[in-house]
Amino acid sequence: MKSRRKPEPPFGPVLAWFEANRPVAESELRFRSPYELIVAVILSAQCTDKRVNLTTPAFYGRFPDIAALAAATPEEVFPLIRSISYPNSKAAHLVAMAQKVMADFGGEIPRDIDALMTLPGVGRKTANVVTSVLYDEPVIAVDTHVFRVAHRLGLSDGKTPYAVELDLEAGIPESVRPKAHHWLILHGRYECTARAPKCGTCGLAPYCRYHAQESR
Repeated sequence: MKSRRKPEPPFGPVLAWFEANRPVAESELRFRSPYELIVAVILSAQCTDKRVNLTTPAFYGRFPDIAALAAATPEEVFPLIRSISYPNSKAAHLVAMAQKVMADFGGEIPRDIDALMTLPGVGRKTANVVTSVLYDEPVIAVDTHVFRVAHRLGLSDGKTPYAVELDLEAGIPESVRPKAHHWLILHGRYECTARAPKCGTCGLAPYCRYHAQESR
């Protein structure tokens, strides 16, 4: 008996649908500089962008630049981010990150992913977000939303975020990746939610492996 060939991932129709239906897609985090973005992305780990946006104005008012944050202590940072998830560890990471940027990078947020990943509190996802949003680098940041949507649509079967990242970058043209990163995040945040995804009104349902399985 011949083995059944695995269907090709539906990158073409999925990307075409997003282009037609969500032509504008960008980060929902509010920031005005590379410094503000990296702070916001670190704070957003396992926390909503809405909560981060409510928190950062007072934070930026107290620590307006990387030098001010580097001169602070985690104890000074904590009260300003206490409403964020894991405030103790994030306060320590933010101060240590700023100190390393000042000491090793002349006060400038590095552009290189590997350099960014040397900063405390910055993993691959955060580094990819920063380089994609700030510099339109052709990378895909894989958070829980992107991981879920990629699997449900059949764009990846990767078992780890990095494996999913590689699959997505293999199927998405470089010129589209900065926008595609936000397409997938926003779709997972508002339509393809972890619980009760809105399959009945989702325009991607015809291409979706998850919807096909649930409809049997």
